[in-house]
Amino acid sequence: MSDVLVSFVVPAYNEEALIASCLAAIRAEIARTRCRAEIIVVNNASTDATRQIASSTPGVKVVDEPQRGLVQARRAGCAASDGELIANIDADTILPEGWLSTALAEFSRRPDLVALSGPVNHYDLDRWARLVAAGFYRCAYIVHLLTRFVLRTGSVMLGGNCIVSKMALEAAGGFNPEFRFWGEDAELARRLSKVGVVRFTLSLRALSSGRRLAREGLVTVLSRYAANYLWTLLFKQPLTSTWLDVRHPTGTYSSPEGGASKPLLLGPTRVARSGRIRGSA
Repeated sequence: MSDVLVSFVVPAYNEEALIASCLAAIRAEIARTRCRAEIIVVNNASTDATRQIASSTPGVKVVDEPQRGLVQARRAGCAASDGELIANIDADTILPEGWLSTALAEFSRRPDLVALSGPVNHYDLDRWARLVAAGFYRCAYIVHLLTRFVLRTGSVMLGGNCIVSKMALEAAGGFNPEFRFWGEDAELARRLSKVGVVRFTLSLRALSSGRRLAREGLVTVLSRYAANYLWTLLFKQPLTSTWLDVRHPTGTYSSPEGGASKPLLLGPTRVARSGRIRGSA
């Protein structure tokens, strides 16, 4: 698939501590694979140096989306993209070597494939928390098989580590603005599964920060993910309409390749369904 253009879309809200590492990993994957690609960072009303860092990175296009919300940022990035494949990568995520070649090989092998997703390894959590999270993603894989092949009601997709056919995304109706954070990937996977095959595979792994799990609690976050997934499949609307933005203080991050220590986490800001910040801790 050397002639296919891949558009990397990276939503970013106050990600000055991590955005450079995310973009460096994407650029390295593009260089290794030598595929045609573009990188789009969606500056989602950041008040820090996120936009400056992204715009100073070679080969990166910055799009501004003032309405706060993960779905709103993904939608803006997709609208600005030219690629046949859209890789949605969160700003706290680092692609390992082989990610892009694995994804392209899957799309080349399966003409009916419309979306491919996989789990993440939380590099900055302690060993016990990483094991629990890894077990959760293995359970998610089982749920994916159940919903896809038995219930035929959808699939599992991890929104910040996935690659989607733009044509299929448009055929499915695009991103649903009723969802802003929780359940957005489950809702999109449900509609995409009506267009073609949505696959969740353990071979498409990425590195990601576990800052939300550390700040809000492992059981709380994983339970919320599961509850919103089930609610979305049953009722096709979001269960949780608010979320906490958890960010790294500038200067606390070190590359996982160099051995990351668990960072101190900032207090969260609670964001309402309208996209406006309601208050901070």
